[in-house]
Amino acid sequence: MTETVTLTGARPFDGGEPVDLVLRDGVIASIAPAGAVAPEGEVVAVDGRWVGPGFWDAHVHFTQHVIRRRRVDLTETRSAADVLDIVRRARAANAPLSDGMLMGYGFRDGLWPVPASLDALDAVVSDVPVVLVSGDLHCGWMNRAAARRFGLALDETGLLREGPWIQLLHSFDEASALPTDAYHEAADAAAARGVVGIVEYENTDNVTEWAERTAGGLTSLRADISVWPDRLESVIASGRRTGDVVDEQGLITFGRLKVVVDGSLNTRTAWCWDPYPGMDAEHPHACGMESVPIPELRRLLESARGAGIEAAVHAIGDRANTEVLDTFEALGMKGVIEHAQLVRDEDFARFAALGLIASVQPEHAMDDRDVADRHWAGRTGRAFAFGSLHRSGAALRLGSDAPVAPLDPWVSLSAATARSRGDREAWHPEQRLPLDVALAASVRTSLAVGQAADLVLTDRDPYASDRDELRTMPVAATLLGGRFTWRTI
Repeated sequence: MTETVTLTGARPFDGGEPVDLVLRDGVIASIAPAGAVAPEGEVVAVDGRWVGPGFWDAHVHFTQHVIRRRRVDLTETRSAADVLDIVRRARAANAPLSDGMLMGYGFRDGLWPVPASLDALDAVVSDVPVVLVSGDLHCGWMNRAAARRFGLALDETGLLREGPWIQLLHSFDEASALPTDAYHEAADAAAARGVVGIVEYENTDNVTEWAERTAGGLTSLRADISVWPDRLESVIASGRRTGDVVDEQGLITFGRLKVVVDGSLNTRTAWCWDPYPGMDAEHPHACGMESVPIPELRRLLESARGAGIEAAVHAIGDRANTEVLDTFEALGMKGVIEHAQLVRDEDFARFAALGLIASVQPEHAMDDRDVADRHWAGRTGRAFAFGSLHRSGAALRLGSDAPVAPLDPWVSLSAATARSRGDREAWHPEQRLPLDVALAASVRTSLAVGQAADLVLTDRDPYASDRDELRTMPVAATLLGGRFTWRTI
């Protein structure tokens, strides 16, 4: 049983006069015009603040998000020289090592005037392993000491991409031994932005790790957790099915099988129908990479379906999206396509026709607009095409892909509805989403009696806020199942 809370004088996001809400046993027990309900339990005067359903981030790599804070920050770099300068200074300042390695995060080499170089990185730091994680998580830049440590044969760039890199990246997480309080701090920070739940796509034993976290007191978030192909058979053997609750607190639910079919735009490994500019058409990866062959994808989805496990498939390039749509259609199976960053015009309507969810990350459009203009030149009218997906009837879910973008729903809402930030004009403004659509794609409940009392209270009216006001929205309180996980009131 949870405590009863009465919120008085709140104004719903979607308009109308102020209301009082009674929250009892984890749900909204009543909603009535302000002053028309007998208060129960703790009475909190909302004083005209705005109230709506709490937010879900539909795509998070939580350990990567937590560990980012402990890595050298490379997010503002614009060239290899910028990165090398920061790494040089970090080593000179004896920046903390992670398991004996100097770790950095956030470089994006898609527009670098001079490519990455193994020799250049080795010239800066050679006495300890250096491992630099790209902003999209799809490649790493390493020195020779790191190559020796992991038994790698690197080419002249020092870059390792896609499958081999992603496997190595997740081994770092296991070696990092992050303290429990680091996870609690990250969860509390999300709650402070109105987040009540996340969809976890970390490649690890999520069932065990998340059950341990909630048992250890991390109770400010709900989580739907995934399984990757290398653990699918063990999960099937355990009898886990999509929708099963996996912890005693009732906060963690088993979600979907996650399969990564292609790479990313920044690493030019997203699987496309057309070659990347400057690539020899005969090059085996001129159009990107097929990370998981489509026959193997079909086998994995069939295995999952037979065990009652739904699927979420990463597809960024337009060829990847076509092939994944074809696979879902052939299996008669519903599911989620993660990212859907470049889609053929004839494929937009297939999302709705097949009952598939498009899980998109609006801030990626802001981060990647320039690299898209270069590497997807002539195709950007259908890149990050949230408006086209919505107009075609597709069900949308918004997320961050944290740490790739901030775990902050207001950042996503601003990017989705404005398609601009800073002093730049809107990029393909025809792909903007209406605010009501973006809000609906960011929540799982509604402001109605009987719904979970997962709520957010704000100091500004979202519908009266401009682009930057949305991005920096002050959150007065967040409630999860009727209990406060964040409050300033």
